Amino acid sequence: MAQKAWFILEDGTEFEGKLFGFEGETIGEAVFNTSMSGYQEVLTDPSYCGQIVAMTYPMIGNYGVNGEDVESEKIQVAGFVVKEYSKTYSNFRATGSLGDYLKEGRIVAIEGVDTRMLTRHLRDKGAMRSGIFLDKKNAIERLKAHPQMNGLDLASKVTCLQKYEFGQRDASNPSVAVYDFGVKRNILRLLNSSGFNVTVYPAATPLKDVIADGAKGVFLSNGPGDPAAVTYAYNLVHDIVKEEIPCFGICLGHQILGLGLGGKTYKLKFGHRGGNQPVKNLATGKVEITSQNHGFAVDMDSVKNIKDVEITHLNLNDNTVEGLRHKKLPIFSVQYHPEACPGPNDSRYLFEQFRTMIR
Repeated sequence: MAQKAWFILEDGTEFEGKLFGFEGETIGEAVFNTSMSGYQEVLTDPSYCGQIVAMTYPMIGNYGVNGEDVESEKIQVAGFVVKEYSKTYSNFRATGSLGDYLKEGRIVAIEGVDTRMLTRHLRDKGAMRSGIFLDKKNAIERLKAHPQMNGLDLASKVTCLQKYEFGQRDASNPSVAVYDFGVKRNILRLLNSSGFNVTVYPAATPLKDVIADGAKGVFLSNGPGDPAAVTYAYNLVHDIVKEEIPCFGICLGHQILGLGLGGKTYKLKFGHRGGNQPVKNLATGKVEITSQNHGFAVDMDSVKNIKDVEITHLNLNDNTVEGLRHKKLPIFSVQYHPEACPGPNDSRYLFEQFRTMIR
C-alpha cells in the first residue's frame, strides 16, 4: 500500500495524498506547469532545479518514460505533484514506468492532490516554498528555514564542470560557444542541426577563452534561479558588447543579457510554465504560441530607455518582455523556449536568424 504523505505550502495550505516516487521528504519552490504532455522533458529540464512541479493536466504517466525524451543527464526537479498517477502505461517507445523512473532518480512525488485547487491558490498567492512530507510536525518551520528563490544562483549548481563538444561537426560550419547555465539538450540539437559546430562551456568561462577556441558566436542558455544572482555573467555580457560578437540568449540567458545591457529583473508572481503561452512578435505582428518556463522577467521600464536596445516580443497574457534586440550589434534574446520540447514549433526561425547573423 502506498505511503500517505502531505504536500504543504509555507502559508499553511496542505493537501493529503500518497507517494508514488522515491519514499522520502523534499522541499522546494512550488510551481505549476500547464502542458498536457511532456512530463519527462519537464522533469529533466535544469531550469526546474530547486522547484517542486505540479502538473495541471489531471492524469500523468500514461505513456511511460524512455531514454530519448530527456533534456539533461538526470531528473532536475526537487519534487513532483500530480492529481492522478497512471500505473498502466502504453507507448511503443516506452521503456519503463514514470513511478520507477522517479524512484531510480530518488525524486519524491505525490499523487491524489487537487492540482486545480493548488494552481488557483498559487495564482492568487504566488509561488512559494513547499514540501512533500511524511509527517506534518514542524513542516512550516522547516519550510520557512529553507532559502527562497530570490537571490539564489542555481546556474552554478547545474552547469557543466568542463567544456565538451556536442553533435556532428563540419569544417564548413561556424563554431558557436554555448554558455551552460542549465542548457536543455534540444537547444543543443537544434543549434547543431541549424549548421553550427557546438561547444558547451561552464557558466563562468571568460569570453576570451571561447574566442581563442575559434567561436564565431555565443549562445546564452536557459537555467534556474535568480538571474540577478549570476553576477559573474554581467562581465560576460559587457565583453560580448565590447567584442561585438554575435549573441543569442534564451530564458535565463535573455535575463542575463537584459541585466548586462543595463536593465533590471524581477520575480513574477507565479511565473510562466507550459507549452501554450501567446507571444507577439512586434516586428511582424504575428502571434507565436510558445513553450515557457521562467519565474523571473526583465523589467520593461528598465530597458525602454537603454540606448540602442529595443523590445522585440511581448507576452500577450500579461504584457511582460519576451524579447530584446540591440539595434547596432548582432545581439538578441527571447524569454520563451523556441526549441519547445514540450511545446509548439512556432519560433524555430530564431535559430536560423542566429545562423544568418553569424554568416
